[in-house]
Amino acid sequence: MASIKPYSSTTKRKLIIFSLSFLIIFFPLVLLSTLFFSTPQFAYVEHLQIQPSSPHSNNVEPPKWLKVILESHIRPDQPLKVGLINFDDSEQSHLNNLGGSAQTVTINLKPVSSNITWENLFPEWIDETLPQGFCPEIPMPEPGRYSGLDVVVANLPCTEVKVEKNMKEGIRDVHRLQISLAIANLVVENGISNSQEKDVCVVFIGKCEPMIELFRCEDLILHKGDYWVYKPNLDKLKEMIKMPFGSCALPQLHAQTSGSRQLQGNEKIQSLTRAPITYKAKEAFVTILHSSEDYVCGAIALAHSIRRTNTTKDLVLLADHTISSHSILGLQAVGWKIKRIHRIKSPNAEADAYNKWNYSKLRIWQLVEYDKLMFIDSDFIVLRNIDHFFNYPQLSAAPNDKWIFNSGIMLLEPSKCFFDNLMAKRYNLKSYNGGDQGYLNEVITWWHRLTLHINFLKFFEKDDKDRLVPKDIYTIHLLGTKPWLCFRDYDCNWDREDYHPYASDDAHAKWWQVYDTMPKNLQTYCGMTRKQDRAMRNRKANATKVHLSNGHWKIHIKDPRQYNLI
Repeated sequence: MASIKPYSSTTKRKLIIFSLSFLIIFFPLVLLSTLFFSTPQFAYVEHLQIQPSSPHSNNVEPPKWLKVILESHIRPDQPLKVGLINFDDSEQSHLNNLGGSAQTVTINLKPVSSNITWENLFPEWIDETLPQGFCPEIPMPEPGRYSGLDVVVANLPCTEVKVEKNMKEGIRDVHRLQISLAIANLVVENGISNSQEKDVCVVFIGKCEPMIELFRCEDLILHKGDYWVYKPNLDKLKEMIKMPFGSCALPQLHAQTSGSRQLQGNEKIQSLTRAPITYKAKEAFVTILHSSEDYVCGAIALAHSIRRTNTTKDLVLLADHTISSHSILGLQAVGWKIKRIHRIKSPNAEADAYNKWNYSKLRIWQLVEYDKLMFIDSDFIVLRNIDHFFNYPQLSAAPNDKWIFNSGIMLLEPSKCFFDNLMAKRYNLKSYNGGDQGYLNEVITWWHRLTLHINFLKFFEKDDKDRLVPKDIYTIHLLGTKPWLCFRDYDCNWDREDYHPYASDDAHAKWWQVYDTMPKNLQTYCGMTRKQDRAMRNRKANATKVHLSNGHWKIHIKDPRQYNLI
């Protein structure tokens, strides 16, 4: 085998010269690349985690959320004052040492009683005549004790409940609500102080999304992993903390605090005032028609009833492709501004269910040209002016059953990111009824009670013989078979035993009173089709056959529409 010869001295010199030349040429290029093409420290924050201290050092690297906030700190010459809430000792030890850029203070919050449940906060029924209601006490931070805060950092509880494969319910956790409301109070108190305003940021640490009812997606600065950073809108947040802790009481939006009484607890924050807002909000009533023209007549009667109350609000109607051009002309004639939409399928609805496309209602949040909307289903009539209810915040509605609200009338605030949020969650959150009402009650679990008088459900107990509509209500929600789909002579809900809870001659007559005040050209949109006429006659015949005790089947039909079927 041939032996390997060692390098000659000449070869060694050549190698050394080549290596030095390589370093001289390429090292400046590497250095320039580092200086001019490196990623800025704050441009991409992948994980906002707190770094544990080294066993050989007492220094703690500041959490990256702090660096994000420092970028927009309006007082860089002063250290941030950071309030910490709901951390145990081990977690707080890392947060107490944020370096010279921040000072920390622990927020002491008395635990909410374990006896207070979500059912206590959101009862099905309350005595609306009581001015203050009976909301359970939820401890809040002592007003004035934590002043000068720039940031509030909270460990947010998360109790997601899986109800079936790939589906879950909305979060109804009293402790989570307490922490969220406590932070909201601290932000408002520190943001509006001594007639001066400043931004107060909020950092949530937790696996679950913070309460979108309080902390809006528009105010989200950053979300990475388990960290959520907000710069809340003070006006919106102040509006929220004025609300009762749940639907256990009606909001007293126009109540004046007596000057002779010392303000207590949360009232001190509610009494804070700001400069008057001269901007006039753009507001509208909105309804929707999709998948069928059966409710075109109802929408025309609804608009006519609203306009009779001398409203100052716009009227907007969302319509999908199933609503004909002829129907659109009638809807426009009564005052609706038409917005064409593509309908949205309800993921939880049965194959041929009536609410298969009810998620189309979610598109009302896309009407961002308006500041606030009152959604109202097209099976309503309005009896008195309800414009003043626009003073309520999102989401305000009348109660339905247990702790849920009825989505027939809702006060809401349009938002593109909120709509995107609704779309993103629709395959994960279960709707108890397969429709929009069940879904919205899982997305928005903290809502504000409107009086039952604004959403009077046409639903009566069996022993209610008179079934009269109360005189002090604002609207009638016409449950069951709709008046325009019945004969004029009586409420056809009497013709079916299972529909008797919805039967009321008085409510039926009130809808037809609205019809009688409509122009003749609009009344034509309420004609009966041959199919509807045949269905009503069959129902009446069946009621006659079994001699239903209410006796409505004995009434002779005089409805003139029967002679001019569509």
